[in-house]
Amino acid sequence: MRKLILLFSLFALAAAASAEEAGRVVFVAGKAQVATRPAALEAAVQEGDELSTGADGYIYMKTVDNGFLILRPNSRAKVVAYHVDKADPSQTRVKLELLSGVARSISGTAVKQARQNFRFNTPVAAIGVRGTDFIVYTNEQSSWVSVVSGGVVVSGFAGACGPEGGGPCEGAASRELFAGRPDVMLQVQRGQNVPQLLQGAAVAPELNVPARPDEPVGKVAPTPLTKGTMGDVSLDVAKSTGQVLNQQLPPKPPTDPITPPPVVVVEPEPDPITPPPPPPVEVPKGPPEIIWGRWKSFAGLATTPEEIAKIKAEAGQNTVLYGAYLIGRPNSSSFVLPTEGKASFTLTESEAFLQRDTQLAQAASVKDAKLSVDFGARSFDTSLTVYNDMGQVNVSATGEIARNGVFGSSLLSQGGKVHGLLGGSSANEAVYSFSSASTPGGLVASGITRWTR
Repeated sequence: MRKLILLFSLFALAAAASAEEAGRVVFVAGKAQVATRPAALEAAVQEGDELSTGADGYIYMKTVDNGFLILRPNSRAKVVAYHVDKADPSQTRVKLELLSGVARSISGTAVKQARQNFRFNTPVAAIGVRGTDFIVYTNEQSSWVSVVSGGVVVSGFAGACGPEGGGPCEGAASRELFAGRPDVMLQVQRGQNVPQLLQGAAVAPELNVPARPDEPVGKVAPTPLTKGTMGDVSLDVAKSTGQVLNQQLPPKPPTDPITPPPVVVVEPEPDPITPPPPPPVEVPKGPPEIIWGRWKSFAGLATTPEEIAKIKAEAGQNTVLYGAYLIGRPNSSSFVLPTEGKASFTLTESEAFLQRDTQLAQAASVKDAKLSVDFGARSFDTSLTVYNDMGQVNVSATGEIARNGVFGSSLLSQGGKVHGLLGGSSANEAVYSFSSASTPGGLVASGITRWTR
C-alpha cells in the first residue's frame, strides 16, 4: 500500500512539474482565487489552474508572452494550455476557457505569432483571434463577444468544431467581428451553430460587468481596411508591477455596484499662503493634428485614398473607424489627456448628409452644434442638428473617453452614435463621425465633424 501511495505521489509531482507557467498575477482586488489558494500579487498561474472571482473580485494575469487575461467579478476561467515555443512559433499552443462570467483576453507576442494555435472556449462557443483584444460574457446557455482591438472568429460547437479542439474554428458556420464598432457584438446560444450579430444589445459585456477604470486601454486599429496590422495595447506601467494608483483614477459612477479595495491616500500639507487663481491661459491653436478620410464612397462622394494612406502610415496606433470615415491621430503626437477640468469645443468643420430609406443621401448643413468634455470624469456630451430641404434631424450622444483619447457613445445613448478622437498636446482638438436613429419619416443623418477649443 505504501508503495502504491508513493507511486501515485510521484505521478502527481511529475504532472505538476510538466505544467508550464502561463503567467503571474499583477493585480488582485476583492475575493479571488488561483486554483485552491487565494490570489496574491506575483502568484504564478500554471497550466491547468482555474481562476475565480467573487462578487467584488478582479484578477489581472500577465501572461509569459506579455499578454493579459482579466477576470471581472463573479467569473471563472481555466488555463487549459499555455505552451510557448519561441524558437518555433508553429509549436506554440494556447487554450483558455471562460466557464462563467466576464473575461478580457489581450494577446501576447507568442499568440500574435501563432494565432492558428490559439483557442478561447466558452460553454457554447469557440473563439479564435484575428488580432489582440476582446471581451467575453458567458453563462451555460449563451455567450456574447465584443472586440476592443483587432478581430475574432467565432463559431458554435458543431460538427468538426468541438470544445476539445485547438485553434480557431473556421468554416461556413463561423463569423468574424472586427474592432471599430463598439456597439456591435456576436452572440452564440447553446445548439446554435452560426453566431448572431447584435447591435446595441443591453447584455453587452461592458454593461453586464463594467471594467475597473484602471483596466488597460486598447488602441483600435482600422482592421476592416488593414487586416494584417493589428493595434497594440497601452498598459499602465504601475499596473504591470501589480500596483494600481487608485488616487489617479477617475471616480466610479454611482451606478457601479463594485466597490474598489480601500486605499490610504496621503494628503499633501497645504501651502501656508494660498496664491490667487492664475489668469485664464489661452490654449495654443496650431494646424489641425487629427486626420480623417473616406475609406468608402458615400452620397456620390469618392473615397480619399491620399488621406487613408496617410492615416495608415502615420497614425496606425490611434485610429477610429465608423461609418464611411477613418480618423487618425499621428503616432508622433504629444497628446496627453488632462486629468481634471471641463472644456467646451466649437465646431470648425463638418461634412453631413440626410438620407431617406434607400434614396441617395443628400448634402446637408449642421447647426446648434455643442461638444463639452469633462476631463475629470473622462466623459463627453454632444449634440447637433443636421438639416436641408428634406427636413432636419437632431443628433445627441454621451459617452466615455479612454486614456488614449478615443471616445464613443454609450450603448444607452438613444439620440445617435458617435465615435472619434481627441488630439493636440492639450486635448484642444476633436474629430468624430456620427449617425442618427431613423426619424418617424424615415430620415437618417450621418457625417463627420471637427472641433477646437
